[in-house]
Amino acid sequence: MEYFNFVKKVVFEGPESKNPLAYKFYDPERIILGKPMKEHLKFAMAWWHNLGADGTDMFGRGTIDKSFGVVPGTLEHAKAKVDAGFEFMTKMGIKYFCFHDVDLVPEQKDINDTNKMLDEVSDYIVEKQKETGIKCLWGTANLFGNPRYMCGGGTSNRVDVYCFAAAQIKKALDITVKLGGENYVFWGGREGYETLLNTDMGLEEENIAQLMKMAVEYGRKIGLKGDFYIEPKPKEPMKHQYDFDAATSIGFLRKYGLDKDFKMNIEANHAELAKHTFEHELRVSRLNGMLGSIDANEGDCVLGWDVDRFPANVYTATFAMLEILKAGKISGGLNFDAKTRRASNTFEDMFKAYILGMDTWALGLINAAKIIEDGRIDKFVADRYATWNSDLGKKIRAGECKLEELAAIGCEQKFFSAENSGREEELQEVLNSILFR
Repeated sequence: MEYFNFVKKVVFEGPESKNPLAYKFYDPERIILGKPMKEHLKFAMAWWHNLGADGTDMFGRGTIDKSFGVVPGTLEHAKAKVDAGFEFMTKMGIKYFCFHDVDLVPEQKDINDTNKMLDEVSDYIVEKQKETGIKCLWGTANLFGNPRYMCGGGTSNRVDVYCFAAAQIKKALDITVKLGGENYVFWGGREGYETLLNTDMGLEEENIAQLMKMAVEYGRKIGLKGDFYIEPKPKEPMKHQYDFDAATSIGFLRKYGLDKDFKMNIEANHAELAKHTFEHELRVSRLNGMLGSIDANEGDCVLGWDVDRFPANVYTATFAMLEILKAGKISGGLNFDAKTRRASNTFEDMFKAYILGMDTWALGLINAAKIIEDGRIDKFVADRYATWNSDLGKKIRAGECKLEELAAIGCEQKFFSAENSGREEELQEVLNSILFR
């Protein structure tokens, strides 16, 4: 059965094209800094939003039919989503997908029944992968949706809930490896607290760290070669989540000795909720050697909550691609953890949303390469810190100075040079001149 018969294949037609079902900037074979664009931009489809999100919000029922011609909540529906997903990815030219366990199949009353369904549906996915060459970027377990996780999974106050979370993680790891998944993600959507009055924070953090250690041990045993990821988010649904931002998460990983196996999966919308820019979170992760993968979406500063819009801000994509290019290589990719708006309720809208996101990131890549090749901004930054390349600067950075020595030098100074402008406005103009020439 063909679900999306209004398009045969989305192809690159160039910026002059008026075809809404064609790429204007994403040209997968175009060489950027020595590599085809498709190698820089490892796009992935988010199974949950693209095949499951129906436009439901807290004020109303769904507006988008994602039944795919069968009764939702059945094994037949799970397989229909597989058919629709692989048709979509094939027509879009997307080579990867990401999933939660309960995205693939509806959760049953008995976890053993859920696992049997996961086995059957994952068998079906493997066949589709053989036919298409499409791969799994990463998998994860949903430890936040079911009411049992109202107080968290790995941070629950109850040991029985903790064990159930372990069972879900084990099976999600099994399925991830079975599908050739390259990495595995922990998103602590309920791993946090509402009030310290009823919370043993130390116990909760120790418990989630122990669960992660067990997951790594098991994942390595069954053949997961890639990275484990933490996906930081400061709040929502919990008021305070333990993976607040990249810096907090990195500190947690180092404290519990998890930093050799884990990296960051940074989401743009989550960075905004933490009152950071997207590029800030990427920079923090990169400088700590922990930039792993990216959930490519954006928020809405007017609304102020996690809205998962498809990325359209070319400046943000440009700054993000600068960080990725300077990282050299990341183990993950660009997963579109994004959904069409409630009123964008057709399958055509779904295709157009992905085209928007992929073209936006393609522009970001093109622009980031221009900035690097132009060199003016990098040169300005290097010149601004030039005194740190002096003999004294090198000595300080090497840890070869005493405080008394530097204090004596400081006391000898009678004035400071005024030639220390940050020239922010000039650099913004340089940026625009590069992007729009």
